[in-house]
Amino acid sequence: MTPSSLITDTGVFVCFEGGEGGGKSTQARLLADWLEAAGYSTLLTRQPGGTEVGRRVREIVLSPETGELAHRTEALLYAADKAEHVERVLLPALARGEVVVTDRYVDSAIAYQGSGRDLDPAEVTAVNRWATAGLRPHLTVVLDLPPEHGLARFDGRDRIEAESPEFHERVRQAFLDLAAADPGHYLVLDASGTREQVAAAVRDAVRPLLAQAARRAPEGSP
Repeated sequence: MTPSSLITDTGVFVCFEGGEGGGKSTQARLLADWLEAAGYSTLLTRQPGGTEVGRRVREIVLSPETGELAHRTEALLYAADKAEHVERVLLPALARGEVVVTDRYVDSAIAYQGSGRDLDPAEVTAVNRWATAGLRPHLTVVLDLPPEHGLARFDGRDRIEAESPEFHERVRQAFLDLAAADPGHYLVLDASGTREQVAAAVRDAVRPLLAQAARRAPEGSP
């Protein structure tokens, strides 16, 4: 990982972000399937929940039975999940030269706990950058959808999905602001498009990253 960019020079790291019901899990899986079919060693994962520790954290932060959490507690639980995930899963896979596809990453913490809650986004960002050792994706795909449309896709709602419309609108805007601040590493897509349209746009954005990774790879490597 180069200190200046905080982006690995091995492997390819793609993240899917956005509000509820935008199709992140579906598009992450479609991209991973396409990569594997093309012969790339691929890791598909998610946050929270990509490790055993993460699965326990996920139960706590998403279960309605948890009830009200102090906002700092919630933010730190999510950060702990990311720290374990990066250390145990993401960095080893990227060091092996794999393509890592994750459903959510640091931007979700910034958007949900920083902007959705009453916490300082700068403080939430600092905690999560520290927790993830500064690791950033080569590409973050933001699947944008008005909250009322995304939430309508659910029959039941978890702790976060059950928050107010105003909460989810703040979250949506935070994702769009993050993308606008760093357009070279983001792709914002209208999630109301068909699954195939969105998937095709994602593949078009990922192909150059695969070509760059191939050029970086040492001679004779797979």
